[in-house]
Amino acid sequence: MAKRQLTRRQQWRIEKIQEERAARSAKRESRAVEELQGGDLGPEQPGQVIAHFGVTVEVEDAEGRVFRCYRRANLPSLVTGDHIVWRSGADDQGVIVALLPRKSELCRPDTRGQLKPVAANVDQLVITFAPLPEPHGNLIDRYLIAAEHAGIEPLLLLNKADLIGEGDSTRLDALLKTYRTLGYQVLEVSARNGLGLEELQGNLDGCVSVFVGQSGVGKSSLVNGLLPDAGTRVGELSEATGKGTHTTTTARLFHFPAGGDLIDSPGIREFGLGHVTREDIEDGFIEMRALFGTCRFRDCRHDREPGCALLTAVDDGRILPQRMDSYRHILASLPKDEY
Repeated sequence: MAKRQLTRRQQWRIEKIQEERAARSAKRESRAVEELQGGDLGPEQPGQVIAHFGVTVEVEDAEGRVFRCYRRANLPSLVTGDHIVWRSGADDQGVIVALLPRKSELCRPDTRGQLKPVAANVDQLVITFAPLPEPHGNLIDRYLIAAEHAGIEPLLLLNKADLIGEGDSTRLDALLKTYRTLGYQVLEVSARNGLGLEELQGNLDGCVSVFVGQSGVGKSSLVNGLLPDAGTRVGELSEATGKGTHTTTTARLFHFPAGGDLIDSPGIREFGLGHVTREDIEDGFIEMRALFGTCRFRDCRHDREPGCALLTAVDDGRILPQRMDSYRHILASLPKDEY
């Protein structure tokens, strides 16, 4: 069933309600900061945001202790993975006084099209999919573009490999072969029986990784398998839609015993690319990079034009037809002024 389109007035009312809620939240946050500052605050110290809850965040200090903290009004919004400077107060609370520079940030547009960071200081994007909900190359390609845009290394992960049936095998093998041929690292694991988890762990140790993917692909189950003490909630697929139910509501950071961190992010069924340009999309299709700008016509749309370098590469087998279709589909989703 297609989504019902909101009228301009309905959209305005939704935005107004969201603005009012944000204003009330900011006022509560400001009062809490004033109360904390009215007491005795400890010295400035480094910390890391490990979870976000509305007006407060959980901050971990250098000794691994966790505090519920507010941020000063002059600071930007914080996300899981941020490194900050903060001061402790009473009752395991504190005030964040500075945000340290981010080396990377993973962003996606919110419901109003505004770019919103969801995790910071990430080294590796673990793009997770499963036999169900059915994986599509176009969604994986969107994540790959986002990783390229953010300067984050991608890792493709097929979870629930033990559930691959005879009807799925050919389709999934072809999907995995596509990305392996392009040089991407692809792992096959199962959170249920432990298949491949040791190899996955070896790829996670020593870096900060974030799991992304559709709801229902088993990201929380993987976290539980890798970190049994994490206790993240696990959801089932909806029988009516075949899609996943959201079990993670905020991005949370976990530590591995051997070093490295993992950020478990809320599942999303679509990954908008409203914040990227045509050049960003072209960079995300690594097998096409060298061909852009070499067509006969400068304004080539790579559709039916004679002398198109990309179409020639498709005919020669250097570009797979499904990747070409994905490129066109993503490009067509850009605003017209970017296309």
